[in-house]
Amino acid sequence: MTMREALDAAMHRENAEGAISAFHERGVAVADIDTMSQAIHDVYCGIMADHQHPSEKDRDQARQLIEALERHTVR
Repeated sequence: MTMREALDAAMHRENAEGAISAFHERGVAVADIDTMSQAIHDVYCGIMADHQHPSEKDRDQARQLIEALERHTVR
């Protein structure tokens, strides 16, 4: 499924929760710096981390990932 198809499906939902669900059903995630930082922290630091919240390194990596995604997204 393309991003365009996922967006089209999400736009036909009645509310934001429905739109996000439509994305998730199609394997698409919606992220910003905060959610991407937390995801990086969860994956790379894991449950054994000595800290609970994303570090500045996690936030820098999140910024870089989002910038890379934006470069590869059709505009």
